[in-house]
Parts: sequence; C-alpha cells; structure tokens
Amino acid sequence: MPCMSRQCSRYLACLVVLSLTVTSGCGVIARKTHDTYQKISAGSLRYQGRIGPLTPKELAWAKTAWKYFVNNTNPDTGLVNSIDRYSTATAWHIGDYLSALMAAYQLGLIDKIEFDQRLSRVLEFLAKMELADGKLPNKFYNTKNGSMVNANGQPAEAGWSAVDISRLMVWLKIIGEHYPEYHEYLDKVIMRWGFCEVIDHCGTLYKATRNETNWDKKQEGRLGYEEYAGTGFSLWGFNANASRQIKLDQRVYVDKQSLLYDERDPRLTDTINPILTPAYLLLGMEFGWQEGAKYSQYWPKGNGDVLKQQAESVYRVQEQRWQQSKIFTARGDHYLAAPPYQLFDSIFANGYAWSTLAENGQWYPKLSLVSTRAAFGMWVLWDTPYTTELMKVIEALFDKDRGWYEGRYEASGAYERIITSNTNAMVLESLLYKTRGQIFQSKQKAGYFNVTLDKIYERPQHCLPPERPMCPL
Repeated sequence: MPCMSRQCSRYLACLVVLSLTVTSGCGVIARKTHDTYQKISAGSLRYQGRIGPLTPKELAWAKTAWKYFVNNTNPDTGLVNSIDRYSTATAWHIGDYLSALMAAYQLGLIDKIEFDQRLSRVLEFLAKMELADGKLPNKFYNTKNGSMVNANGQPAEAGWSAVDISRLMVWLKIIGEHYPEYHEYLDKVIMRWGFCEVIDHCGTLYKATRNETNWDKKQEGRLGYEEYAGTGFSLWGFNANASRQIKLDQRVYVDKQSLLYDERDPRLTDTINPILTPAYLLLGMEFGWQEGAKYSQYWPKGNGDVLKQQAESVYRVQEQRWQQSKIFTARGDHYLAAPPYQLFDSIFANGYAWSTLAENGQWYPKLSLVSTRAAFGMWVLWDTPYTTELMKVIEALFDKDRGWYEGRYEASGAYERIITSNTNAMVLESLLYKTRGQIFQSKQKAGYFNVTLDKIYERPQHCLPPERPMCPL
C-alpha cells in the first residue's frame, strides 16, 4: 500500500539495506457537474474479466508467488516478512498474507492441514499482539518476535495507520465468510481493538504518530486507497461515509481521458495524492467495485457505479498510452532497492500526467516501472489485447525459488529485483479471482461479533458501531 510519511520512508530505507522526466504532458484539471460526468461515462464501460480455470503456466505462476510466503514465514510468530528476508511487517502486510493464504488453499497449492496451521498461528499472534497506546495495531512489528518496532526497526510504539488496518479488517472478514469455522476467532481480533481515535462518527479515518510528548493524529487516505480503507471499516458496521463519499466534480483530463481526482493540496496537507492503479484493482477483485454495498447499511448509494467508471478510466488511459505511444504502462506504487526506496508511478499527480514521484514530491521520471502487481490485476480484470501483450512484458519477472519481482523499468527494460509480499500477494489474489470471480460475496451470517454487541451490558466500550452516536450530518 502507499507509504506516505517520512517515518515510512525511513522504514523502507532500513528494509532495503537489510534485505539486499515526466514522460508526457501535464493533465488539465477541470470541474464538471454530476450530470456532465454521467453523460460522459454512460455506456463507456467495456469491463469483462478473464475468468476460468488456471492453465499449467498460470498454476506455475501461483506456485512461484506462494514460494515467497513459504520462504518468509517466521516460525515463532507465524508472520510473513514484508520484503524478502527482512523481518518487519505492517497490518497491511498481515492482510496480504491472509489473502495469499486463502488463495494458496483454494488454488490447491496447500492442503487443509497447512491452511489451518498457518491461519491458526496468525490468529494466535493477533489475539495477543501488543497494541499501540493499548488500542490499535502498531505501524510496524518485528516478524521474528512479534514486538512493536518503529520505522528503524527499534522497539517502540510508532502509532497506527487506518489504511493499513483496513486491509487487515477486509481479510479478517473475507476469511470468516469463506470459512465460518474460524468466524469466532476472527471476530475476537476486532473486539480487542479500540476504534475511538482511528475513525470518527461520520467515517473520517485517522493515522497517528508517537512524538516525544503525545500522539500526533492526522486525517489519512486519498482517492482510491481512501475508498478501499473505508471498506475495511464499513464491512464491520462502521459508518465510513466520509471516507467513501466520492466528489464527482473533482476531475482531471489525461490524454483526453477523464478521471476523478483528489484535489486536496499536498502543500497544505503534507500528503501526496497521485492517481494509482492498485487500489482500484483490489476494489474490483474483492468487491466488484461495490465495496460491500449489499453488506453495509452505511454504503453511499450509487458510488459503486462511480468506482467502476473510475477503474475503467484508470485502465483505459494506460491502454491508450500504449496504443498511441507504444509505452507499456501498468502504474502503481512500488518498492526499489535504492533511495528513495519507494515511488509512486502515477497516472496524474502534482499537476502532471505520468509523473513518478517520492512521498516528498520529488520527481524520478527515469524510475517509472511496469508494475508486476498492477499488470496482473489489469490482466485478470480486463480481457483485452492490451493486457495480453502486457503480460508478455512481465511474465518472466520472477525467481522460481523466491517469488515475483516488483517489475520492469519503462526507460530501460531492466528488472527491479526487490521481492515483496505486496506483489506476490497480488499475483495470488489475481489468480484466485480468475478461478472464482468476485472474492467477497456478502454471505456471512451473524457471529460472535454481532451477538456480543447485541448484549448492551457486555459491550467492551471500544467505540464499536453500536457504541457510537449517529453522525450529525
């Protein structure tokens, strides 16, 4: 997921050391009415997923991705490293591991015994892990001993990230839906956490960082990842409207394609707001761009279609770039094995199209990547001649004994050889989607979480949904 803080940058620098020109013109920002947006978008969707059994080649792809998780599982905690051979992970990475684990089981890479043993180890950790301020998952954990650490890997309470936590919440819900025998234990993980500081009554999400005297709390999330983050909370009954209510009048034109854009000014918010691909891929594979609409009473009606239209535009503008300029394009956030250690290959950011930038806003145009995880997600969600050709660009980017690389550089074709849980989890999740379609089906029945919260005098007073006042708006 996007790492958009200086603390996170220090984490990436440590992580890599221990483990191992803007390319076109600027876009034009414009404001349009809701009606105009609907007219432009109506009838434009040509979404058709690549659904069917895995071929022998695709099964081999899955086995390669799973090899990463086999190699990087720590036996004492059951946790998986965020990057090959680096013993730190976030809540987002734990969610990645759960997605990879379910995919490995459903694709026949492991049997029920191994699935149960691996999942039970993670549940054991989650049931007793230390919490930042005694409330929420810490930003970073040591995967060998399970202790809280900071961005430098030193023992510390580093704070929390609502976006990272949401990824874990999504997959706690999905695992419980598919395997109700674990429902109670997954619910008990959520019941441990205190939600008073991470989401307000109207659904705004917050991150927190520990400084010398107190906690510094700021709003977290930008368009795409913010909607995904709201999903994790809404699936558990929280009102997440503020993080999922898309503004239809904030738009940008990139190569004559119209996309929604987050106009919050990075100079004022200290948070970059690039248009990236991966969040829309996760929303498509897991929720069909509906974000659990049938499941959550708090879903803002109609936004599902908007997300699907935005995802289609995000895909189409990259396909068009290849058609017009013959530049293979699969844009996302990615790690790299040298400073600045993480980059955001955007469709649009900071006033320009196709800009590659670090979280401090500095540009790195020669380091744009054809992202392996973005390519896999686009390939499985859009069955088109472009994605067929795109897969030929990245289908050899792996070490069969270690997993899939981050991608191939646009400028030179060279590999970015760092190997991460983000990318290998996306490969497995994409191949799982291919075999079954939308992963979350809203079929889970009420369990321990619901029954406990129905008992007024047994509620834990952790600002869980029924313990909250209604949003005044």
